[in-house]
Amino acid sequence: MGDARGFITLRRAQAVRQPVEQRVKHWREFYTSLPEDALEAQGARCMDCGVPFCQSDTGCPVRNTIPEWNHLVHSGEWREASEVLHATNNFPELTGRLCPAPCESACVLSLIDEPVAIRTIEQAIADRAWNERWVTPQPPRFESGKGVAIVGSGPAGLAAAQQLRRAGHAVTVFERADRVGGLLRYGIPDFKLDKKVLDRRLEQLMAEGIEFQTGVNVGEDLALTELRQRYDAVCLTVGAGRARELMVSGRQLRGVHQAMEFLTQQNRRVAGDVVDPRTAINARGKNVIVLGGGDTGSDCAGTAIRQGAASVRQFELLPQPPGVRSASTPWPMWPMQLRSSHAHEEGCDRTWGIATTAFSGDRTVRALHAVRVSSQVDADGIWSHRPMAGSEVVLDADLVLLALGFDDADESLLREEGLTHSGALVASDGMYHTSLQGVFAAGDARRGSSLLVWAVREGRDAAMQIDAFLRQT
Repeated sequence: MGDARGFITLRRAQAVRQPVEQRVKHWREFYTSLPEDALEAQGARCMDCGVPFCQSDTGCPVRNTIPEWNHLVHSGEWREASEVLHATNNFPELTGRLCPAPCESACVLSLIDEPVAIRTIEQAIADRAWNERWVTPQPPRFESGKGVAIVGSGPAGLAAAQQLRRAGHAVTVFERADRVGGLLRYGIPDFKLDKKVLDRRLEQLMAEGIEFQTGVNVGEDLALTELRQRYDAVCLTVGAGRARELMVSGRQLRGVHQAMEFLTQQNRRVAGDVVDPRTAINARGKNVIVLGGGDTGSDCAGTAIRQGAASVRQFELLPQPPGVRSASTPWPMWPMQLRSSHAHEEGCDRTWGIATTAFSGDRTVRALHAVRVSSQVDADGIWSHRPMAGSEVVLDADLVLLALGFDDADESLLREEGLTHSGALVASDGMYHTSLQGVFAAGDARRGSSLLVWAVREGRDAAMQIDAFLRQT
């Protein structure tokens, strides 16, 4: 604890967003970090609590030792802070940019004041570590002679791959897309994650000896059975990529798309790829409605605004959350409360408590039909929604984006005989092992759609179990 009165005398400060009128004209990241002295002062706001809830599973699933590196930053010991940060988190430059920061919601200081700017400090440590070239490849000191196949190159797969390689195992990562990174590559807009940040980390992994094979769809191009024969263990980190559908009249009309179709195309454009004009999705000059109030919906809205949409609206089925923490989610839980993202500053209007009933148009969508709903939640947390009589509306819509969440892993893998499934791949023994001997699952494929930090945690924990399995065989 660098300053015993820091949490009293210092105000919270965090990275500053570029003005709206500037940032909507480009696809680059738009946050400006605080200067070094300001960051060191922010580290002094950490109270070094007797029980630091910020690093509990509720606050930080990846188990960052947050008070320790806050103190090191306050003391100006940035390299030591980087070592502590990397000891628990393989990719802090990613979590510092993309995690919604449940650690800050669990910060004890948030009970009486604004929490410590943990995510801002985390990203600053990670970025400085790269700029100072403190992050270097760490190849294993010995080779175990065992090989592991990782299926999927999202954060869970990459974390598992790095941990297993550093344990001395030969690791091959299979990715069905043409580039490595999973949703980090194609699901996160470049204005939230510059892909150069991802690429430099991938270069480190390759320098450590991890092999990547892209354009391989395991379950279709390559059978899981064959992988099991070629490798001593297999880890399935394929995500929960099946997007939820909205089966209403008019769903087949042109201009109604899943969110990931839209986001992936734009990320490809930024990467320099040529998108086939026959299948191109572009919001320029269009009235855009995004269905779904989560982060993916916000990313769609921000992308549409940058493409030059005439208007952007975001619909959410649930009622508007309260402006302060709801009593249903007491501290240190992730609070149910109203949050505004970058897109809502940039010109995206939100509508709460509304359900889409149909789309209409002549081959191409031209209107969205909706109704207001009255919503209630029961004692088990199950929501029910009742249409309100006389509240029907018809809205102009030239582009509709479905950002309704994700369910389940890739079905092609589930055809494998003996691989049990229940919403996600089941780790039958509670130790990331599936019902197939030597086949493990981690990340969203195992626990369902979740946070980036949970993906990293799952990848690391699965790697520990796989290493133990390999040492026994």
